[in-house]
Amino acid sequence: MTDSRRGKGRLVADRRYPKKPAKSAKPRKAPPTKRKAARPGSKKRPGLIRRMINWMFRLVFRLVLRAGIVVALIIAGFVGYIHTTLPDASAMQDGRARGSVQLLDRNDVGFAWRGDQFGGIVTADSVSPHLRNAIIATEDKRFYRHFGLSPRGIASAIRINLTEGRGPLSGHGGSTITQQTAKLMCLGVAYDPTDWESERAYINDCRQGSLYRKAKEAIYALAMEVKYSKDEILSIYLNRAYMGGGAYGAAAAAERYFSKPASALSAQEGAMLAGLLTAPSSLAPTSNLERSQARAATVLRLMNEQGYLTDAEARAARSDPATLSEKAQRKTGGSFADWVMQSGPDFLTSDTTEDVIISTTLDQRIQQAAEDAIDTVFRNKVRDGSKAQAAIVVMSADGAVRGMVGGVSGQFNRATQAKRQTGSAFKPFVYATALELGYSPYDTVEDAPFCMTIPGSGEWCPENYTRDFAGTVTLVDALAKSLNIPAVKISESVGRDLVHQVSSDFGIGSDLSDTPALALGVSEASLLEMTGAFAGILNGGSSVTPYGLNDLRIVGDDAPLMGAGGGIGERVINEQAARQLIWMMEKVVSQGTGSRARLPDRQVAGKTGTTQAARDAWFIGFTADYVAGVWMGYDDNTPLAGVTGGGLPAEIWKETMSRVHQGQPAKPLPMIEPTPPRQVAQPTPRQQGTAPRDRQGGTGGVEDALNQLLRNILGGN
Repeated sequence: MTDSRRGKGRLVADRRYPKKPAKSAKPRKAPPTKRKAARPGSKKRPGLIRRMINWMFRLVFRLVLRAGIVVALIIAGFVGYIHTTLPDASAMQDGRARGSVQLLDRNDVGFAWRGDQFGGIVTADSVSPHLRNAIIATEDKRFYRHFGLSPRGIASAIRINLTEGRGPLSGHGGSTITQQTAKLMCLGVAYDPTDWESERAYINDCRQGSLYRKAKEAIYALAMEVKYSKDEILSIYLNRAYMGGGAYGAAAAAERYFSKPASALSAQEGAMLAGLLTAPSSLAPTSNLERSQARAATVLRLMNEQGYLTDAEARAARSDPATLSEKAQRKTGGSFADWVMQSGPDFLTSDTTEDVIISTTLDQRIQQAAEDAIDTVFRNKVRDGSKAQAAIVVMSADGAVRGMVGGVSGQFNRATQAKRQTGSAFKPFVYATALELGYSPYDTVEDAPFCMTIPGSGEWCPENYTRDFAGTVTLVDALAKSLNIPAVKISESVGRDLVHQVSSDFGIGSDLSDTPALALGVSEASLLEMTGAFAGILNGGSSVTPYGLNDLRIVGDDAPLMGAGGGIGERVINEQAARQLIWMMEKVVSQGTGSRARLPDRQVAGKTGTTQAARDAWFIGFTADYVAGVWMGYDDNTPLAGVTGGGLPAEIWKETMSRVHQGQPAKPLPMIEPTPPRQVAQPTPRQQGTAPRDRQGGTGGVEDALNQLLRNILGGN
């Protein structure tokens, strides 16, 4: 049988050996594709720009690097040069352009300071740690870590200035303590009067804030960092910084405000001084204590935040803020000190370049008495808001001024600078002239209607303040009651020119009127002049020149450069006339218009004065020990409402002298009661054109005058 296998594959024997694995096929490379031609400006541009940017960046970097190296070398050169010019740190402590003036009272106790005060050299180690820490916390918290400049501080200051709408360099400066010290040193430029118009111009130049100035300041600061240690820089700063109140440096400020050395300051006191550095004049505690305390509280907070004070220490300091010492609170003798400063030459007072000590006549107890008296009367008897002013001068009989109040408020010294009409306070010099010529206090004069013809002005008829008439009165009664008509008659009788001479010799240096109204005090004088003239009456009739300066010397010198410029001068009236005049003036207080000035335990003599329309009110008087003058009025000459010299001025005088004499033994006035009265003819006004009488004529001159008066009466004149 036949087996047919169509369609089937042929039979193949099985492979005796396994088939070798096939080699993996290598991936065939894709045939290279032809690149299309690049279009201009399409795909080649990014590579070119990138290369150009990289090239420019490398170029700029090289230029900046090289320029930076050049600038750094230039800065290093400047820093090196300035470094060679910087003196030792010890020579940089006192940077004042002017010297200081310290005024001592009669007991050699300091009471006032003028000029630039410097209390001595301190160092960063010798001052209180609280002061040092407060300054660093407030002014430059990175002081011990930076190289003289603080880029972070400058950037922060620029940001704050721009945020507050100012220019980048206006306002906050971001200056380090080193930079501030460089500015205090005026970048090494010393003050030379021949190079500057004034000291103010020099200071303004030192404080410039231009970009150029800031650059110079930065270079100078870098040089300081190379030359000095951090503590030396801080020491210079502590000695040169102005801290208000005329105090330069920590030592002067600590003494000025707290009456203690800088090493003994508490945390709150150190914070107050550190707070002054931003605005020393306006923040000074002597100007505004509350504002200064508020600033100190901010400084205490910063000290707490930076770890200089614990939370408990900061709370305790804020709850007990620093206050002024009793000495600083008193502000004793401001007007007096200003007046004394004018007594010496400018180059030794206001413009001194040396440290000067002036010994004065001031008695701080008397000064305080005057200040308290005027405060008491104004607080209790003058309406609130009144702009009325008052001034007081207290002096010894030799013209030594013991106390002075220039006014209730303001800087104007009404005791020395104001020239006001004296009113009836002038009348003692009319009667002094009469007594010098031999008149007796018991001589009589007619107080009756009276007129005079003044050439060029017509008829003039003086009136008494009360507008009535007393009839025949003695001279002592006429003065005690401050009658105007008798004063004019006596003045014209003895000779107006002699009254003028006597008052001038007693020290009233102002121009005096040459009219019959001279006797009524229409001329102007200062309170100091009038008080000094009354001192001449107390001392027995000799003139005095009021003075406050005893001697002036340079610190470190034993011999004074100048001595007292005042005191007792030449005799004006004889001693008997002066003693009788004191007796007459005692009656003014015990029986007349000055009764409110009466003291309970001692004799008082004086005179009231009220000018026309009550624009000025005076009381000037004395005890056996002191003379005191009081003026009251308005600066703009507004009339005083209901005030006369026998009113508030007499009360201020009494308040003052009661305090001045507290605890002092009572002494009698050096007065002489005149001989019993005698009958004399009635004086009448001297006719215009009559030759003045000879002051040296004595009793004979008086007899001639009386005979002439009798002839006038008999002749019907």
